[in-house]
Amino acid sequence: MPERPMTFLFMPESAYGPTNNCVGIGEVLLRRGHRVVFAAESSWAGKLSALGFAEDLVDLAPPPQGVGGDVPDADPGAFWKEFIRDTAPEFRKPTVDQLQTFMAPTWAALVDGSRYCQPQLRQIISRTRPDVVALDNVVAFPALLTAGVPYVRIVSCNPLEVTSPLLPPPYSGLPSDDDSQWASFRAEYDRTHRSLWTQFNSWCVSQGAPPLPDLEFVHTSEHANLYLFPEVIDYTSTRPLDPTWHRLDSSVRTTDTTVDLPPLLTQRRDGSALIYLSLGSLGSADVDLMRRLVAVLGRTRHRFIVSKGPQGQEYDLAPNMWGEQFLPQTTLLPLVDLVITHGGNNTTTEAFHHGKPMVVLPLFWDQYDNAQRVHETGFGIRLPTYAFTDDELTGAIEQLLADADLKEALSAASGVIQARDGRTKAADVLEQVARQ
Repeated sequence: MPERPMTFLFMPESAYGPTNNCVGIGEVLLRRGHRVVFAAESSWAGKLSALGFAEDLVDLAPPPQGVGGDVPDADPGAFWKEFIRDTAPEFRKPTVDQLQTFMAPTWAALVDGSRYCQPQLRQIISRTRPDVVALDNVVAFPALLTAGVPYVRIVSCNPLEVTSPLLPPPYSGLPSDDDSQWASFRAEYDRTHRSLWTQFNSWCVSQGAPPLPDLEFVHTSEHANLYLFPEVIDYTSTRPLDPTWHRLDSSVRTTDTTVDLPPLLTQRRDGSALIYLSLGSLGSADVDLMRRLVAVLGRTRHRFIVSKGPQGQEYDLAPNMWGEQFLPQTTLLPLVDLVITHGGNNTTTEAFHHGKPMVVLPLFWDQYDNAQRVHETGFGIRLPTYAFTDDELTGAIEQLLADADLKEALSAASGVIQARDGRTKAADVLEQVARQ
């Protein structure tokens, strides 16, 4: 038991990956008798308190106004349908071409959210009186830097976000052993993001926060920084980090959810493998892409668990498949032989945690970097998400399943990762920062 209960305030990005990472760490702190508060975005209301955490939530934008000023009922299905309709064409572009048309507008929206919630965050800090504030986000929130208590940065995206001239630029998906396109990508990033960064940096300073690192939208902590990535594919042999950085090889939250799989999945036949398919909320909302995958995979001898996503009612699964709109991923991963994923950092690290090879179909942000790193280290195969051929996808699956050396290497990596217990390590670091 700790000497005294402490209060830890987490502010994750409003996405499943960062939030689940913070939940995993927060679970350990709760068990140690601490108070854990989430200053998450307001759409998470009730979801975090159900896990035992305190909620003191923020709005990142004004609520939409309906007739007479009423807030209309949310229709998540319609939101995702419209988002993918407008955005999916961007994901077909090379990463350098996404910088102006997808990345820069996304950064601008994130910056607007930081500005909007600044007064709310100040009030939350005043109410909760935290001993430590922890930010798992890609943009800065000055109220956390000026709270008068230690600030800890958490990186649950690919660690290329911690930039270095010795490594490929983040969000590029470029290889580590060929720097021929690094400079041109960085130049285009500068051209498309410099003005936004300059304005945001000036605003952060006006709110009492330190200046931001050049062309970066979030501050590094002088106390401690955590990042989520397995050592077996990490970049630290090329770019060592200073002692404030602590790697979490995984941060897998616990779950009490059980799944009753139908007999077609539990009965192995004809040498078939059990494969998990999940492209995340955004990827699985691209109905045309999901239909293509179902059509190709439905002709194989394998069995599939499919996370159908928010538009799951818009397409049917093949006879060798079973799935739901949303599935407890951490419950299912130990059961499968292979994972087909978009390359989100949480799914990538969870696949390593359980020793599963991956076929990676990246869509946006750091997914390209994860896909490239998994591919170039030999733990999976990266394919072009919208341009793969049927034979490329089925061939990648067969190649990975048949690789006995890969299976052995992943099993060994899984044992090391689980023994290191990243959630406990993170909780130890946060407690140490609070006491110091």
